Amino acid sequence: VGVFQLVLGLARLGALVNFVSHSVVVGFASGAAVLIAINQMRHLLGISFDAHGALDTLRLTAVNLFAANIATTALGVGTIIFIIILRQINPRLPGALLSMVAASAVVWLLNLDQAGVAVIGQLPQGLPPLAQLPLLDLELIARLSTGALAVGAIGLVETSAISRAIATQTGQRLDSNQEFVGQGLANIAMGFFSGYVGAGSFSRSAVNYEAKAQTGVAALFSSGFVLAAMFLLAPLAAFLPRAALAGVLMVTAYYMIDRAEIARILRGTRGDAAIMMITFFGTIFLHIEFAVLAGILLSLTVYIMKTSVPVVHAVLPDESFVHFREQKDKPQCPQLGILDIHGDLYFGAVHHVEEAILEHADKHPEQRFLLLRLHGVNQCDFSGVHMLENILHIYRERGGDIYLMRARRAIKNVMTACGFCDKLGMDNFLESDDAITFLFHRVLDPAVCIYECETRAFKECQNLPKQIFPLTALAHTVRPRHNIAAIAPLDLWHKIHKPVEQRPLLIDVREPREFHQGHIAGAELVPLPELLSDGYDLPQDQEIILMCRGGRRSERAAAVLQDRGYKEVAILRGGILAWEAAGLLEAVD
Repeated sequence: VGVFQLVLGLARLGALVNFVSHSVVVGFASGAAVLIAINQMRHLLGISFDAHGALDTLRLTAVNLFAANIATTALGVGTIIFIIILRQINPRLPGALLSMVAASAVVWLLNLDQAGVAVIGQLPQGLPPLAQLPLLDLELIARLSTGALAVGAIGLVETSAISRAIATQTGQRLDSNQEFVGQGLANIAMGFFSGYVGAGSFSRSAVNYEAKAQTGVAALFSSGFVLAAMFLLAPLAAFLPRAALAGVLMVTAYYMIDRAEIARILRGTRGDAAIMMITFFGTIFLHIEFAVLAGILLSLTVYIMKTSVPVVHAVLPDESFVHFREQKDKPQCPQLGILDIHGDLYFGAVHHVEEAILEHADKHPEQRFLLLRLHGVNQCDFSGVHMLENILHIYRERGGDIYLMRARRAIKNVMTACGFCDKLGMDNFLESDDAITFLFHRVLDPAVCIYECETRAFKECQNLPKQIFPLTALAHTVRPRHNIAAIAPLDLWHKIHKPVEQRPLLIDVREPREFHQGHIAGAELVPLPELLSDGYDLPQDQEIILMCRGGRRSERAAAVLQDRGYKEVAILRGGILAWEAAGLLEAVD
């Protein structure tokens, strides 16, 4: 056990005790205090019986109540009153020590040990024998190893819970690694001196705390006093009544119940309250080590449940267009969805995150682009990367894309190692300051903003002219059902370099400002609103190639022309963006 604990401490695994939540500590401390009081009742009343557990102890105490020894009860109750009075006079006085000295004097003067008052009795004298340990018996060590690991783990957990229970009242900082090392060394030494496995004792720690001990030197003095008492004062212990010890422990237990903290936890979250109450009753009615482990397991369960359901909600810029926040009463942008993710993308949480993203996509099928804000994501494993790959595939199948905003360097490193950055493209990682500006000017379709959308979700939308057309062909939620032909950029390039009489009519349906920034040589500018007006006609006997920025406007224009009887109508696949990507853009005004 000692070696196991020492190895844990040297390996700096003290952080494991961080999973002992504060609710577990408060519940364990309160339960242990009540358990101490229950177990000391028999000694306080001077009754004797064999009991198994707190319920059995309470039952037998009630059954034997009328058999209580009057002198013993008086000593026990008197000790309690004596300590309380001393605390009122001067809290710094060692009330426990003085009360036990006084009780021993009363027993000696009145010969109460002969009147049925139970006393400690004469203590054994001498040092414990040095044990001959079978250190080379590997078969014995193998048989003991499983139990030793369990005992060592429970000892560490229980001691850590006790330490934190007292530290919450003293304000001290705990070094769990040092505790592991110290307890391991102590158990190694005890193994050589015929000792039982040692761990923190709640009752002894509580008495030490109540005695106003300030530093670890108190433990050294306590050890010295015990050693001296074994040699010098052992005969005097014969007059120390067990009722006085019971009174000291009951007072200590009373003051160790932090009633204000219990009330705060009960007013807090249901999870913390449940953890505290389960640990509290488990400590009283079950084995202490099982109660502590049950509280820890429940804490881990609550932690896993919380971390497995990260908050995922749609956000929009606030009135100042500086911060993003959830605004359920504000309409979404019809092209771009923005989702905040608060929580880690690990294997236990990715299903919830994916379901939330897909649910948003189902509610807003017109949004072809998705911006994920990852500033609240600290960790991402391969399951998280795989989930993002699935979301990327779904959005690209819809003709859109996803973009990641404020992804931490550690997350980018994981994505790079898994190959996700190559699939997504480094241009899709955006910084917070210019993310919306970049998407608005480089990704979103301005035709939707001008002709189809009445929402002004972003700062960049505020000065856009709105010319909403009540035409079904412009409805951004419905794409044209017509079988519209599309021509690749390179094929169109070959067509426009044929003889003049064989060239198609090129119609650019973008806005004038877009046209002047760059267009295909020979193209005629006919903005979409003008083309859709009933008074605009195109030749019926010539092939017509429509083009826009990305293909959305030209697709709708082609659908309208087909309804008007035009047969040879096609669009430039991918629009001017595809033409530019092919290195074919020439004409710029």
